[in-house]
Amino acid sequence: MTEALRYGKPSGKTVKYLEKYFTSPFRTGYVTCGETVLPEKFTRFGDLIREMNIRSDDTWVFSFPRTGTTWTQEMVWCIANNVDLMAAEKLLLKRFPFLDFSVMIDIEHLLKNCETTTSDILKNSFEFVVNLASPRFIKSHLPFQLLPKDLLQSQAKIIYVTRNPRDTCISYFHHCRKYQGYSGDFEQFCELFLEGNVPFGPFWNHVQSYWEMRNEPNVLILKYEDMIKDLKAVIYKTANFLEKSLSEEQVTKLLDHLSFKKMKENPATNEEFRDNFLKKYGVLPENYEGFIRSGKVGGWKEVMDAKMVQRFEEWELNNLKNAEESLVKFFE
Repeated sequence: MTEALRYGKPSGKTVKYLEKYFTSPFRTGYVTCGETVLPEKFTRFGDLIREMNIRSDDTWVFSFPRTGTTWTQEMVWCIANNVDLMAAEKLLLKRFPFLDFSVMIDIEHLLKNCETTTSDILKNSFEFVVNLASPRFIKSHLPFQLLPKDLLQSQAKIIYVTRNPRDTCISYFHHCRKYQGYSGDFEQFCELFLEGNVPFGPFWNHVQSYWEMRNEPNVLILKYEDMIKDLKAVIYKTANFLEKSLSEEQVTKLLDHLSFKKMKENPATNEEFRDNFLKKYGVLPENYEGFIRSGKVGGWKEVMDAKMVQRFEEWELNNLKNAEESLVKFFE
């Protein structure tokens, strides 16, 4: 067994925002593990995840939050399952569960007496994933260093998707306001994001933890903007990585299935069932508008003022000045 993970406390100028605006009865505080900021409930699962058994036929999708995860999950699952859209009517939450869900929102005490099978992943997402039948499809927002220690050496498929950090920040702000109890304003959230004091932050540490593995044969790195620009090319690229051959007819069907309109209206992918379940227990407000938002590229230009754009430019330059040239080009 590897050495147990060690934990600290978030630091920096924005900790006051984290404590004042980003706690609730369902998330009472935060820890750091290495440089990563996480809800404090991660301390219960961190070592279990590190020691988790990996299966050779596992397929994992990783990302920093709000970078195109759900879209990527649905694409990957459909490719791996021969574009079986009838089978894809089953909730994505069950087909492709979120390993870290129980870390994000502490509602186990509310669900103690709930017997529905849907609540199993909400009660303990780690146990749900461990007990899945093969082949497993698993989502996580954890940085690479906090993943199961045997993952890279296994034959499991590892897919990482990322996105322009400015658009990521805006999408994450809206998500956290509506779903994670954040009560501060946009400017305060940007400061939290820039300092790395958001769940799973800092952003660049997260990206680089996977970028360093990009040349491994079982690792594929995708970019949200490429999916928007040429989804067909990304489908073929992903199918090749998953060693699946798709016909032109299958690709056409999948392109339609993955359209933004279809994804937003699809109850299997828009998290409507889960959201209604969480509303019932008071975790989500009744006016919560839904998981899939706008999906726009470059939306930051309409939201950020000149001062905030300058802050992001300086932050990007500072974080990428010592990065590999290939990573800098990837984000251009």
